[in-house]
Amino acid sequence: MHHDRRDFIKKAGFGVTSLGMAGMGINGSGTADFSSEVLSDRVGQHAGHRAGAQQFNMCNYAAPKLETVRIGFIGVGNRGMAAVERMNKIAGVEIKAVCDLRESKVNEAIQLTARNGHKPQGYHTDPNAWKKLCERTDLDLIYIVTPWALHTPMAVFAMNHGKHVCVEVPAAKTIDECWELVETSEKTRRHCMMTENCCYDFAELLTLNLARQGFFGEITHAEGAYIHNLQEYVFDKERFYQFWELKELSQRTGNLYPTHGLGPICQVMNINRGDAMDYLVSMSNNDFVMAGTARRLASSDADFKPFVGKPFNGMMNTSTIRTKKGKTIMVQFDVASPRPYSRIQLVSGTKGAALKYPEPARIAKGHEWLSPEEYQTLERQHTPPIVKKIGEAAKQVGGHGGMDFLMDWRTIDCLRNGLPLDQDVYDAALWSSVGPLSEWSVSHRSNSIDVPDFTRGAWKTNMPIDISMEKGGTTGVRL
Repeated sequence: MHHDRRDFIKKAGFGVTSLGMAGMGINGSGTADFSSEVLSDRVGQHAGHRAGAQQFNMCNYAAPKLETVRIGFIGVGNRGMAAVERMNKIAGVEIKAVCDLRESKVNEAIQLTARNGHKPQGYHTDPNAWKKLCERTDLDLIYIVTPWALHTPMAVFAMNHGKHVCVEVPAAKTIDECWELVETSEKTRRHCMMTENCCYDFAELLTLNLARQGFFGEITHAEGAYIHNLQEYVFDKERFYQFWELKELSQRTGNLYPTHGLGPICQVMNINRGDAMDYLVSMSNNDFVMAGTARRLASSDADFKPFVGKPFNGMMNTSTIRTKKGKTIMVQFDVASPRPYSRIQLVSGTKGAALKYPEPARIAKGHEWLSPEEYQTLERQHTPPIVKKIGEAAKQVGGHGGMDFLMDWRTIDCLRNGLPLDQDVYDAALWSSVGPLSEWSVSHRSNSIDVPDFTRGAWKTNMPIDISMEKGGTTGVRL
């Protein structure tokens, strides 16, 4: 039977209605349901076609400047503790609260921040402690680093309590959640920035700067990915607290983690700011590894028995997207294959191309890549202003080579100077939406599905992000 792709999204239900908020813990120990309701075919109004006009355009919105940015952290495990450590090195910041289910992690964060004079209050043990943190009146920014299922509920609660939000990737798991983030940010006029650190990688920033100057001509195609063998981590009892990521991988099929590869190329292609995604097609192969690993581990450890017989996500997902202006994007996801790490980062234009992986990064103006010497000359001539300003300090602090610190420093500097953030809520929603959209397409024999326009048409007039650093740049660093 033929189905018009524009009818698919109207028939698909993308909301997870079984999130038990009352008992939800900040590290996934509550009643959050990981079931894939995204694949249901319930009839009714779908979030992808939300009616009504944009409440307020958060693109290029500059909130009132903050002399000091008072921060509360929710989730201070692996990546959360690293975020606390980075913020501890940025001037104009006051770390006032930290929250985690584990008292030991809270105490570790308090001791870490004390070195620079911070005296945060600790919240722990109580699964609802994060709400008490958000309800405080002496915080400006909530930094959320928790399991995926908690990102949107926490971000929405924080914005509704007057706080700006930085939320880890992906910002949402369902299309309904994507819309909830957008509508809450517009209503409250609070920033909701997904902390997509790969937008601040040095090679990606160079590519963006060159693209802004027309070096590649008109960008026509781009490719991104998250290819990273994580088996050692997802089956580790300590790495992902209470196996929260293993639960995701054992109950969903699609591109579950699209934003690392997608974010930087969306900025290069001015997605949401001159162009928009139109529709998506996605295909996954089978799982050939994860289920076997679960069976092997369960034979000697009962903790792994709940994962035996689960339909694990396919080893490779490939999703392709067409934009309103007829350009294309390919994004892949594979966390099970024994392959070298790659985000691909291919940008192809009418005059040239760039490619980061396999490293070293390369640039071309024709059939051959430029020589390493020619690349280095281009890099010296076109180093982005943010890298000139803070790049060396970022490398000293670290965090994926410095890009994590660049992201946090830039965010704080924008908030302190009353400048728009580089990533807004529409980016958070759109980049995250590829996850549930890919799940739908995979479950429907790779049929195409429309991508919602979270800007409600404002992409036609929204201006590209400003990376000139002509304003701001006043925030110091404590090395």
